[in-house]
Amino acid sequence: MTARRFLISGRVQGVGFRWFASHLASELGLRGVVRNLRDGRVEVIAAGSDSALAQLAEALADGPPAARVDGVETSHVEDETALPKDFTVG
Repeated sequence: MTARRFLISGRVQGVGFRWFASHLASELGLRGVVRNLRDGRVEVIAAGSDSALAQLAEALADGPPAARVDGVETSHVEDETALPKDFTVG
């Protein structure tokens, strides 16, 4: 299982981004968490198959209709054992 951390910047808070990410991640069979950060970005940490993570990354770059995504930083997560067994909104 692979895990990735995505930091999404732009107009991504207050536009349903967490719900969008959570819904999609659950559909893709991923586990993890999505949360707003104090600096205005949204953080997504997800674990699952490489193909599902690639689909998630592509969708996060677009975001929901009301969002404006300026950038997505991606990094590898070494230990996904602390992630929830499903996908949650934090």
